[in-house]
Order: sequence, then C-alpha cells, then structure tokens
Amino acid sequence: MTTMPGNRPPGDRLAEGLMVGLEVNGRPCRVTIDPRLSLLDLLRDRLGLTGAKKGCDHGQCGACTLLVDGRAVLGCLTLAARLDGARVTSIEGLAPDAEDGGALHPMQQAFIDHDAFQCGYCTPGQILSAVALIAAEPHPDDARIREHMSGNLCRCAAYPNIVAAVHAAADRMGGA
Repeated sequence: MTTMPGNRPPGDRLAEGLMVGLEVNGRPCRVTIDPRLSLLDLLRDRLGLTGAKKGCDHGQCGACTLLVDGRAVLGCLTLAARLDGARVTSIEGLAPDAEDGGALHPMQQAFIDHDAFQCGYCTPGQILSAVALIAAEPHPDDARIREHMSGNLCRCAAYPNIVAAVHAAADRMGGA
C-alpha cells in the first residue's frame, strides 16, 4: 500500500510526531513535528517565518541559510528534529526591533548601503551567511569572503557589492 505524506495509516509512528523545544529568534518554541520535517519547512510553514527562501530545496543555492547556535546552516537540509535545545536565528530575528523603527543589524544596513542585492530573493541567506563569517573571522579578506559566500548564489550577480557590504559590516561590527 502506497501512501502520500500527510496521509499515513493509523498507528504510523512517524505521523505521531516528535516534540522539539528550541529557541527561535530569542523566543522559546515547543512544537510537535514529523521527524522528517526540515528546519526551513518548520519556520516557513509552521511558524510563519518566511524570510528564509526555498530556492533549490537541495542545499545548492544558499537561499535558505539560517543561523543555528551562531553557525550558518542550510535550512532545507537540516532536520528540525535534530535541533532540540538549539538557538535558531532567521533574518526576522537578526534585528527584531527594526520593524518598530529600531536599527537594522549592521550587515543588513551594509547590504542596503552598498546596493548588495537586486531582486532580494537570496538576500536573507546572504546576510546570515555573512554574519556567521564575521563572527568566526572578524576581518576576512576578499578571497575569504568569496570562498565563504560561495554557497550562496545570486542570480542578479551582485557579488562585488556583497563583498563590499561584508567588509563595511565587519568594520561597523568591530570584528564581533
């Protein structure tokens, strides 16, 4: 008997769900999930956080990049079930007061100042990847920025401006 996801027979252990507790953008979150659910799908479909984009859904474009415990991960390839107790930051949580007139994160502001995006589809993933780079390596050179950001594709080819934005943000962040 073949069944489609979401149409499981009664008693299917996977359909029963798994309770996961994590912190999302600074707020505690407990949710029952299918153990096969990706972090990207949890954020977008269950929590309404649509900043991370579903580009390729195969881990090749970087549009779904998120921070988990401060490290950049691909949301489409990360199982939410493995994140019990983790701290997850999406683009919405990078500067939580910005919607109320507060300041943007320095990386967000640098992307604006340096025209480091065009269509904007890849921008959340680009920004979060760049934030992780600066946290790990406060003053990277151009080659290191390009290497680190190589997993984040931009169809609009804003790459030179992205490199400039990362440098500017690193200076503003004081290497932190």
